[in-house]
Amino acid sequence: MFSLLGVTTLVLAAGLPRLVRSAAGQTNLKSPENVEVYIIDDTFSLKWNRSNESVTNVTYSVDYKTPEIDEWIKLPDCQYITSTKCNFSSPDINVYEEMKLRIRTEKGNNASPWYEVDPFTPFQQAQIGPPEIHLQAEDKAIIINISPPGTEDSIMWAMESSSFIYSLVMWKNSSDVETRTETETVYARAKIHKLSPETTYCLKVKARLRWQTKVALYSPVHCIATTVENKLPPPKNIQVIAKNQVYVLKWDYTYENVTFQAQWLSAYLKQIPENHSGKWKQIPNCESVRTTQCVFPQNRFQKGIYFIRVQASDGNNTSFWSEEEKFDTDTQTLIPPPVINLKPINNSLRVYIGAPKVSQNKSVYQHYPLIYEITFWENTSNAERKIVKKRTDFTFPDLKPLTVYCVKVRAVIEDAKWNNSSVFSDTVCEKTKPGNTSNTWLIAGICTVISIPAVLYVVKVLWKFILYVFFPSSKPPSTIDQYFSEQPLKNLFLSTSEEQIERCFIIENIDTISTIGINQIDANHKKFNSQTSQDSGNYSYEDENSGSKTSEEFLQVGTM
Repeated sequence: MFSLLGVTTLVLAAGLPRLVRSAAGQTNLKSPENVEVYIIDDTFSLKWNRSNESVTNVTYSVDYKTPEIDEWIKLPDCQYITSTKCNFSSPDINVYEEMKLRIRTEKGNNASPWYEVDPFTPFQQAQIGPPEIHLQAEDKAIIINISPPGTEDSIMWAMESSSFIYSLVMWKNSSDVETRTETETVYARAKIHKLSPETTYCLKVKARLRWQTKVALYSPVHCIATTVENKLPPPKNIQVIAKNQVYVLKWDYTYENVTFQAQWLSAYLKQIPENHSGKWKQIPNCESVRTTQCVFPQNRFQKGIYFIRVQASDGNNTSFWSEEEKFDTDTQTLIPPPVINLKPINNSLRVYIGAPKVSQNKSVYQHYPLIYEITFWENTSNAERKIVKKRTDFTFPDLKPLTVYCVKVRAVIEDAKWNNSSVFSDTVCEKTKPGNTSNTWLIAGICTVISIPAVLYVVKVLWKFILYVFFPSSKPPSTIDQYFSEQPLKNLFLSTSEEQIERCFIIENIDTISTIGINQIDANHKKFNSQTSQDSGNYSYEDENSGSKTSEEFLQVGTM
């Protein structure tokens, strides 16, 4: 950067008198027209048209400016050039920052006004150049090695070199046009299988970024011929099956008396643009095997994505490697069936789902987001109910009492990308309890027996009350009736002021009469008291006639 600034300072010092003189003189020069910027990989190109073809012996100069530098700086390799194109690239340019360019026409001491190009960001405007290709032929396959666009010290793609993916177009050379083309997405090192021996194939490749939409250029066409067919064909139909705590690697092969070996490679290495042929590793227990399968422990592979290949050998001849089989530990891992426990609760069944335990009492489900598919049915019926639960404990309510129900469950990985599930668990059956129905009826019966007499008693009392209030009896009680038989009823309705009082007569100096009178009165009074003591507490008196009659009797006795 400092060397660029030093050169720029010298250029500015040398050019300053020229600018001053051109400004002082008269000029008819016009600025360039149709100025455009092209960027392919790390190469910048500025193109323009002459504004006046009749004017000859003119030169052009270009300046640039970035946000970090507020002054215009002369662009190296683009000063006083005679052509209408300028190529430049500088390691000091930040491709992610906005950049400005300006250009003018010069002749002698005269110069046109500056023409400023619209601001642009180099990375956004850059196109992806053609990648480099190296081919290697087999009898039925072609190995392709692709180098990413740009140079090894590329500034434009320094952060994106591992993000390139490649599109391939391939065809047989026997066709004059690109018929029967096949477009595939391949890694930087790929192998195209299922080709014909001793046949020439042509192809071209272009690179593109995973998350960017950019213009990309195809590489030049490359052609290569496949070799003579090999004596031993490579194994086919490679597959990996998870079983318990091991992986079973299987393949198909038609020849006998051969041995096989299998290798693996981490998938992330495929994305690195380099030759990784020496990074394949031997799978344990899968070397020099004479069967078309081998078994290796799951714990030898961490969670991830791998590629697996197999090769055959008869001692004298060796086949080419098979097609590479992609192997994802998540999708290949066998999920064991869950463990079920049922607990009857009245007329319900409580279901508990557990996971099998492995070494150190760890659950095999701890690394997977699982859901559970439950199949439930009555033991005497073929009608099944299927539900899906995330919980490991739940209840089937409102079941028939004293009935046998059966349940089976399988675990399913919830993430759709895995698309994996266990087999169903063993079927577990359980009989429901009697429930609360019989107890309810018993309690209801007891309550009914107890409540009937109480209800009848309440009804009887209520009925008597209604009769007493609304339909009273016309015959008074016996005590009242006895009293009313001796004394008129009207006396009951007399006010206190109207009540009769007993009349007394005082006879002086008549001892005999007084004694008799008093004794008789006492006798009558006792008789009155004995009669009235049986009533309700109201005192009654004889009428006036009886009173007067008594008085007369006293008088008669007195005269005698």
